[in-house]
Amino acid sequence: MKLTTLALGLVLLVTSGTKPASAPRQAGPSADYLFRNPDLPIDQRVDDLVGRLTLPEKVSQMLNASPAIDRLGIPAYNWWNEALHGVARTSLKTTVFPQAIGMAATFDKDAMLTMATITSDEARAVHQEFVRRGERGIYQGLTFWTPNINIFRDPRWGRGQETYGEDPYLTGQLGSALVKGFQGDDPKYLKITACAKHFAVHSGPEPSRHVFNAQISDYDLWDTYLPAFRDLIVDAKVASVMCAYNAYAGQPCCGSDKLMNEILYNKWKFKGYVTSDCDGINDFWQHHKTDPDAATAAANAVLHGTDLECATGKLFTYNSLLESVQKKLMTEQQLDVSVKRLYKIRFQLGMFDPVERVKYAQIPMSVVESAPHQAHALKMAQESIVLLKNSNNTLPLRKNLKKIAILGPNADNESVQLGNYNGFATSIVTPLEGIRAKVGKGTEVVYVQGVDYASNTVYEPLDINQQLSYNGQPGFRAEYFHGPNLEGPAVVTRQEAGLDRYLANVKMEIAPGLPSENVSARYLATFTPAATEELALQVTGDDGYRLFVDGKRVIDAWTGRGVSTQQHVLNVTKGQKLDLRLEYFQTDRRTILKFSGAKVVPMNAANILARVQDADAIVFVGGISPKLEGEEMNVKVPGFSGGDRTTIGLPAVQTDLLKVLHSTGKPVVFALMTGSAIAFPWEADNLPAILNTWYGGQAAGTALADVLFGDYNPAGRLPVTFYKSETQLPSFDNYDMEGRTYRYFTGEPLFPFGHGLSFTTFKYSDLKVPAKTITGKPITVSVRVKNTGQRAGDEVVQLYVRHAGVTGRVARHALESFRRVKLAPGEQQTVQFTLSVRQLSRLDALARRIEAPGKVQLFAGGGQPLAADVAAGRVLKADMAITGRQVVLE
Repeated sequence: MKLTTLALGLVLLVTSGTKPASAPRQAGPSADYLFRNPDLPIDQRVDDLVGRLTLPEKVSQMLNASPAIDRLGIPAYNWWNEALHGVARTSLKTTVFPQAIGMAATFDKDAMLTMATITSDEARAVHQEFVRRGERGIYQGLTFWTPNINIFRDPRWGRGQETYGEDPYLTGQLGSALVKGFQGDDPKYLKITACAKHFAVHSGPEPSRHVFNAQISDYDLWDTYLPAFRDLIVDAKVASVMCAYNAYAGQPCCGSDKLMNEILYNKWKFKGYVTSDCDGINDFWQHHKTDPDAATAAANAVLHGTDLECATGKLFTYNSLLESVQKKLMTEQQLDVSVKRLYKIRFQLGMFDPVERVKYAQIPMSVVESAPHQAHALKMAQESIVLLKNSNNTLPLRKNLKKIAILGPNADNESVQLGNYNGFATSIVTPLEGIRAKVGKGTEVVYVQGVDYASNTVYEPLDINQQLSYNGQPGFRAEYFHGPNLEGPAVVTRQEAGLDRYLANVKMEIAPGLPSENVSARYLATFTPAATEELALQVTGDDGYRLFVDGKRVIDAWTGRGVSTQQHVLNVTKGQKLDLRLEYFQTDRRTILKFSGAKVVPMNAANILARVQDADAIVFVGGISPKLEGEEMNVKVPGFSGGDRTTIGLPAVQTDLLKVLHSTGKPVVFALMTGSAIAFPWEADNLPAILNTWYGGQAAGTALADVLFGDYNPAGRLPVTFYKSETQLPSFDNYDMEGRTYRYFTGEPLFPFGHGLSFTTFKYSDLKVPAKTITGKPITVSVRVKNTGQRAGDEVVQLYVRHAGVTGRVARHALESFRRVKLAPGEQQTVQFTLSVRQLSRLDALARRIEAPGKVQLFAGGGQPLAADVAAGRVLKADMAITGRQVVLE
């Protein structure tokens, strides 16, 4: 197939106005077109607009970067935007909330709804600001590809941090709250659009996602992988769905008969638009090999309801849709279905209506990072913190300690706490900064990083720019070229004082007249070391880069895509010059390039002990980093591979240092930052206090300090099981749920799903459940909870359902409701839940959802119904009989 020729023909048809067989009907001025009339029904306006498009124009509108159609006055639009935990990847500063997995740990639907409302406010304001500037590029639109509601079935998956954990019900509830806050409550207009992704049966491994074929039972499909999608699609009316990269049952998810045609469109009657994951349609014919060529793959995807193709490079499979129609692989009328879905969304967002008619379009920029927004970011960071262990009331600490020692790779690292798919806030507080601000003037705060994540060597930042020059001028000489291959004469040559560039979209320029797309650069400098020492030269880039020292290539990430960081360690001699050459290219999307240096400092246990021996308390902020776990990453660290983890254990170097600190006899508080479950059995057995702070967003440091010193009483709960080792789990690429998550894992975890402690105590009583219920009727359950301690605090009341005596496959028990309540000392509250027919049902041997006669057990408490907790009365139990039988519609 001749892609280049076809693409060129497409451009010529669009720009020349040549009429194909389906020429649009003639009309008067654009202002008189029916689609311009805001008083007409949206469907009528969509039909009018699409009816005026040529076939090539229609195809152009099915790409994430949809070009303008000037003859109709239709502006360009880029569908790709991100807002996983706040408006992300924009060049403007925005409020950054905790990473998704941290927000899940709040078990707070109301806080999630507020977060989503804040995010959509900021998204609207940012969008309007870019419109005022005449910019309509990537990360500037109103269609957001969030939330990620895949089930975090295995802690080794690097992208699990983007999810709401391992439980389908919790995921569905929090995801639905986000959809409501994003899409608003206006009867006519959408505020912004949410997107349920990645549909479906998707959770790693990252390196093989473009070829992986998930084989699962219908039971696991309907019991684990689909319920949250149903909640968002059927009940919450999410406006968009993103289909996954991998195949399911031998078909790419974006071309799946069962997932797309049978379930999404026929069974669930989905009315929004579907986008592919980025480059996912290319996988049909390039990796999955289910289609012989681009034209066949494009038709296959569209006929399965994938309306929009996202692609990261220049190769859009959907550019072959013209050929698909010409070869009669599909009809233009079938293609129209997708184009109309896409334009209906744009009309629902008010993009073709006067601003004064769309209330959301009038949200001012003053809301962005406003005081209430920052306060809620702090609240969610506080609510997300899980107190895993607190022996002998080690916490909270006194604020008037004489000396406190802070250590660890995450104690003072802003980028870590922002997670991934993140924005950038004006103010970011690290744990070290939060603790310093919290203690009194009489408290000495000592900071020693000690170790890196998986290395006993620390890299202390060094202002290397002061040691760089070119021909006597400080910094680099920069040469910029059109195209990604450093070819031809440089179009811009200038001096750069340093390199720390982040440009969010291609409308922004690297240099005057040089957009940050399809560009390459060469940077030259002489490095004159200021001291004789061991240094690391560090480069972060998106897309490709390589570094040469005295003509020798020492870093090579030239074939990479996406953001990565690499470094070269070398010994330098004071005054002995080195020639540096850094080369870089960028194809599209973000431009990221940073060159920095660091001093290499091996861990010295004796020196660390000398500095912390007289401390009254020691806080170690460790864990891992979103630079180690994430999406298709170039990671070269033991225990991590391609963004996933090969082991779930805490890196050994951190345990080694914690053992050194523990030997002081001082109370050691271990605070984790992580996006996934980590195994740390030695710490769990030996350290008195352990907190999980996740990647807590802009206010992570303040929130941690609030908990450490008792200004906030923690109540977060684990949304995932913390296992003792990956040896307790099936293989990572096995999608069968047997032996996975709290619902099917029968071993002893390190810390169970739903676990979380408090600085106060709670007592449960008076669990009321109907003795029996008739099939097809919801039931009401209530329980009384009382704060029996001396501190005010939140309690997360959890309600679990167990189908007792069932033969065959069934969950051990399953979360079916929860409520976060705030109680003063001595205060009690009766918490009431309503369980629907679906929540009382189960799957039979044929994977049909049924409500069947038999005994159902209900458990209410602050955690799972573990045998010891039920026996001790910390979790209450009640039995109920179901009479009758019926099949429940999915």
